[in-house]
Amino acid sequence: MSVVKRPGFDRGRSSVPACSSPATNRYRHFNMAIENFTGDGQQKTVKQLFCSSDLDAGLQGQLRFLSVLNSFLSVTAFLGNALILIALRKDSSLHPPSKLLLRCLATTDLCVGLVTQPLVATWWMSEINGHWKICRYASAAGFTTGYIFCGVSALTLTAISVDRLLSLLLGLRYRQVVTLQRTYMIVITFWVVSTGISVMQFWNPLITIRFGTIASSLCLVTAIFSYTKIFFTLRHHQNQVQHLVQQKNQSIQLNIARYKKALSIAIWLQLAMVACYLPYGVVTALAPESGQFSSVYYTWRYASVTVFFFNSSLNPIFYFWKMEQVRQAVRDTIRQVLCHCFST
Repeated sequence: MSVVKRPGFDRGRSSVPACSSPATNRYRHFNMAIENFTGDGQQKTVKQLFCSSDLDAGLQGQLRFLSVLNSFLSVTAFLGNALILIALRKDSSLHPPSKLLLRCLATTDLCVGLVTQPLVATWWMSEINGHWKICRYASAAGFTTGYIFCGVSALTLTAISVDRLLSLLLGLRYRQVVTLQRTYMIVITFWVVSTGISVMQFWNPLITIRFGTIASSLCLVTAIFSYTKIFFTLRHHQNQVQHLVQQKNQSIQLNIARYKKALSIAIWLQLAMVACYLPYGVVTALAPESGQFSSVYYTWRYASVTVFFFNSSLNPIFYFWKMEQVRQAVRDTIRQVLCHCFST
């Protein structure tokens, strides 16, 4: 098993020709910040996010395959989420704040397919072909945009879980508490916070890494708490229903059935995110502290990045599967597009 070390980042060596442009100077300062921001082991782990001239020959074929796969998935993510956004606009059954959160999630997935995945494919292909300047800028842009979009996605899914919990607990007061204006403010806050934390990597990458780890943990804990609370509350409600008269019983059962349909899409989206994000987290946590990374490790890391972004192509399938009005709106949109194409 070959071992790869990234000397392309050692101080005093560079695979990019000297350039005095402001952009290059900023990126050079960024690389120096990575060299100095932490101790030996963690320092070397962060370095391998960037480009290197010591790419193993066996890894080039795998990178080509993953680059093509990411290019294909970028198209499916863009088209799938574009259809979902059109369908959600036509859907009038959802409460406006809940619809806004779903539209925000679909927007971040669309941006991943439109921006981040092409940048990642460019990053890997330029690394294979030795285009180091393109590689450095594409890797920085891909990491930054990916962190922003995936951060907003994680925060939005957490907000959806809290929204479903409040809908169950507040009852008639739900529409008074969860308003469209407040939801807009929350969504804007998500974008500002994710962007701010991501941009901080250019000053101190450790801040971005630590905030990302803390935020991911808090999002997961909040979602688990919300859905656990929902589960026990629903069981309590169903036990109460058994003691009511038959007429009221049918009405309450109908409301619970409608609520469960709205809840199921949120749970499936949450499970999909955990399943797609978990491999990347595991591979990152298992990074060797010695600073020497085998070709097998790099293979798993690049593959986990692809699975990470696959979540953006997977989410539209759950919208289409679990939401009847969205499914019908998507079919109508596709039918209209096909009719327009054949008529012209």
